[in-house]
Amino acid sequence: MRVLDRVRHVALDVRPLSVAPYRRLWAAEAVSSIGVQLTAVAVSVQVYDITGRSFWVGVLGAVGLVPLVLLGLFGGALADALDRRKLVLVSATCGWLCTIGLLLNDLTGLDSLPLLLLLVAVQSGAFAVSQPTLGAIIPRLLPPDLVPSANTLAFTTFNLSSVTGPLLASLLLSVGSYRLAYAGDALLFTVMLYAVVRLPAIPPAHDVASPGWRSVVEGLRFIATRPVLLLSFGVDIIAMVLAMPRAMFPQAAHDWFGAQQDAGWLYASIALGAVLGGLSSGWIGRVRRQGVALVTAVVCWGLAVAAAGLARQLWVAVLLLAVAGSADLVSAVYRQTILQVYAPDEMRGRMQGVFTVVVAGGPRLGDLRAGASVGLVGLGGAWVGGGLACAVLVVVLALAFPALLAYSAVARGSASDSVAE
Repeated sequence: MRVLDRVRHVALDVRPLSVAPYRRLWAAEAVSSIGVQLTAVAVSVQVYDITGRSFWVGVLGAVGLVPLVLLGLFGGALADALDRRKLVLVSATCGWLCTIGLLLNDLTGLDSLPLLLLLVAVQSGAFAVSQPTLGAIIPRLLPPDLVPSANTLAFTTFNLSSVTGPLLASLLLSVGSYRLAYAGDALLFTVMLYAVVRLPAIPPAHDVASPGWRSVVEGLRFIATRPVLLLSFGVDIIAMVLAMPRAMFPQAAHDWFGAQQDAGWLYASIALGAVLGGLSSGWIGRVRRQGVALVTAVVCWGLAVAAAGLARQLWVAVLLLAVAGSADLVSAVYRQTILQVYAPDEMRGRMQGVFTVVVAGGPRLGDLRAGASVGLVGLGGAWVGGGLACAVLVVVLALAFPALLAYSAVARGSASDSVAE
């Protein structure tokens, strides 16, 4: 019995699943995330197949980034002013229709590159609205003490889909071309639409100004005057821009490990570590000094990435990157939890919009930093130096501005905020 108690103490906390609306939403996101990965892989391969150039695959990422940034901020403002259930339903349906468009583009043999790029851009914009809205919904479904556990569940299942989705996409592409991947995404995403339909109405809990760029600026001003929130975004940008090594994986596989196909292990390692970290994350929700925990997790991420850059055996590099992935999961959970609990409900949508922009844009800037650094200081210098710089800069930032280190979990919100039944 004592052994079972110890297992429960560290195992993934599933108490949020006892709340029916959250349980349906979590299951739907877990399933639909696999579908998102199917389309992400399929559309990249299809663009390369049409053009024969990696340049256009890079353009594919760029056309998705612009609407993600713009609508991520504006979508958060919409989430604060409108019924969040209706907003997710409309934006998610828009994304689903884009997947149908990708499927029809392949079924008809049109294979239009401009159409592919347009559909991906619109789909990215729909995601930029639905994602912050979903993030703002969670604190309305659950009491504050369960929010960290809910975020851990969400990030764990997302990382699991980041492993299983690309593998499934490879299988579908090998037996049925792109249409099977797009059809699979469209089918899986209907589960998300069903879960959103089943949610209770989630109107604004307080009077909020009409959505517009003025409300976006108001949200940014709110962050600027809250050191805890500003620093939580700052440490994430440092972690992703300075220490994200994925752009160096293909060259590392070739130069250090002798086989180009070994890059797949490197790409999977961070997500695998995050999954394993999530499965042993029962302690996360019990930590009160969440600011200290966040800073510690980001420092561990940077040091683990740096150590992986010194490895010259594949299994050692994979193991260390898995440790980094586990630390990144902890960091992500606390950053999301601080945003959802610290900010008042009328600001949560805009906070989640900024969160979406930072989470999506940071790694892309990190890819750019990594690629440029390799040309200047070499592969090892760019990899190890980035990880060490991340760890050092985060410590300096935390000590110079101690508000984040002083932050402790508090029971914010009230029973009147909750809509769960």
